[in-house]
Amino acid sequence: MQINKAMILAAGYGKRMLPLTEKVPKPLIKIGIKSLLERSIELLIKIGIKEIKINTHYLSAQIENFLKEKKYEISITTIYEEELLDTGGGIFNATKEFGEDPFYVLNPDTVWNRSYYEELKILENFYLIKKSPVLLLVNKKNSHDKSFKGDFNFKANNLLKRESNNLFIFTGAQIIDRSVFYDVKMKVFSMNLIWDNLIQKQKLFGQESNQTFFHVNNFQVYKELEKIKFID
Repeated sequence: MQINKAMILAAGYGKRMLPLTEKVPKPLIKIGIKSLLERSIELLIKIGIKEIKINTHYLSAQIENFLKEKKYEISITTIYEEELLDTGGGIFNATKEFGEDPFYVLNPDTVWNRSYYEELKILENFYLIKKSPVLLLVNKKNSHDKSFKGDFNFKANNLLKRESNNLFIFTGAQIIDRSVFYDVKMKVFSMNLIWDNLIQKQKLFGQESNQTFFHVNNFQVYKELEKIKFID
């Protein structure tokens, strides 16, 4: 079995990226010669994804036009959110057609590149063995942006936990299926709610990334990343 479905989160306002996001949605901001969204899509295609859902809201027409111009050879569908549903609500709403199939979720704020190919395939293999949600994490020391406080720590057997001092940052890549939402009755909710529920049940796993973590967190970080030559 191979996972062939994915979702990209692209509905936010990107307020921390002002003034860039006054006229351009954050996923279409370029790092090097490619936009964040383009990098995300290309990586997913490289690992064998055949169907992508993208949630949109702010300046959604620009994302639609970008996809029309690129003419990707796989199925890419946008799902417009009338109101912002947060990360969990956005994923739940956009992946209805995936049924019981597992899928990747990517946050395009990370500067994804081909170096992540092997790590995402390892993530996929781990999911297919465990049949349980798995996140790609990176140690804070490997993050370009040193402002991140950390999201998780590892327990035995790659299980995740949260403590007052968390050493690992969520990169923005995960594999889940829609069963993680069965107990949720809200429309607007964060994936943090889902992750905390899974941690309580000892069903949330992690894999460690060895890449330097570049995340377009705000306008200042963007200006720093502009000076770096990324290999595409």
